[in-house]
Amino acid sequence: MLRVVIAEDSILLRTGLAKLLADEDIDVVGEAGDADELLALVADRDPDLCLVDVRMPPTHTDEGLRAALTIRASEPNRPVLVLSQYVEAQYASKLLAHGSVGLGYLLKDRVADVDEFVATLHRVAEGSTAIDSDVVTQIFAGHQKNDSLAALTEREGEVLALMAEGLSNNGLAARLCITERAVEKHIRSIFTKLDLLPDEQDHRRVRAVLQYLDSLSNRGG
Repeated sequence: MLRVVIAEDSILLRTGLAKLLADEDIDVVGEAGDADELLALVADRDPDLCLVDVRMPPTHTDEGLRAALTIRASEPNRPVLVLSQYVEAQYASKLLAHGSVGLGYLLKDRVADVDEFVATLHRVAEGSTAIDSDVVTQIFAGHQKNDSLAALTEREGEVLALMAEGLSNNGLAARLCITERAVEKHIRSIFTKLDLLPDEQDHRRVRAVLQYLDSLSNRGG
């Protein structure tokens, strides 16, 4: 059973998340209302996954994010899924700087789709990367300064956004209502346009998303 720690300062939302996860046979082994509680719980309970809100006390700006960064800096393989109320692509970029294994960044709206949300939790806990498609789309919208990104078609941008969510080729095909062969063709084209050659040590799907995030950072986002 997946063991999760939840860090969310809103008692109502935290309780709702805990009940939702319990109903999905996920064991909530701890609940934190601020960053310090989160760090203490992670050390004490050794969860399989940390579910963390970006904005937490005392300033409600980025305390949750900084706690997540602390966890990732000391334990790069500790799975963390960060929830944000708004599209803040620079936060995803900061998280990915500490490694992409077992990392997720989603908008809170995604919790409404329970099946997909739970599936994402499991993917991240198993080591996949899941970046909200709206974050990738925002980066794609301002990609003109990067010639390789500018070369991507609108459909290829959609495929890359869903790749960032950690979807398999089968999942991509189902979401876009196209064949798996068409998905494979789009992915090959993305890798070619982004100059991503095969590399056993570095997954090209993740590297493609990282190029988007890097492009945002280069624009001072």
